[in-house]
Amino acid sequence: MQNQAIVIGVIGPGELAKKEDCCLAFEVGKTIASANYMVLTGGRNCGVMEAALKGAKTAGGKTIGILPGDDTTEMSEYTDIPIITGMGNARNIINILSSRVVVAIGDGPGTISEIALALKTKKPVIVLNSTEEADTMFSRHSKKAFIKMEQFEKKEFMESLNKLILET
Repeated sequence: MQNQAIVIGVIGPGELAKKEDCCLAFEVGKTIASANYMVLTGGRNCGVMEAALKGAKTAGGKTIGILPGDDTTEMSEYTDIPIITGMGNARNIINILSSRVVVAIGDGPGTISEIALALKTKKPVIVLNSTEEADTMFSRHSKKAFIKMEQFEKKEFMESLNKLILET
């Protein structure tokens, strides 16, 4: 099991993603890939998914896209390994269970459902750029595995990420 790749899920809004979310997702994907971890997203060609995958590829990383449809028409060009599910939003559980740690950027409805699934399945979550209301609700359910970062700083992010990886 020690040769198994470490997969880090990056979740966030698609079409409704803010520019700030996408810029952050690019940096997060790049940082994760620079540490030789694989980046997993919902695999689509929009929003946080596309930005995180692009960032990872910029750093020479490997990427996985868990696609909601039954083909690759909406797949990001930065996806190395597409997983075609035909499950729509139900594929969110695959995103979570396949990730060692989940990084949530922004807080659209799909993202909120994925954070809830992560906490339910005891997956650690690092949250960036979300609302205070969402943070309050989720932090109540897991003090240990829910880390809210006020801003993205590479060193602090990697320290938190590596700590969570070691604990899982």
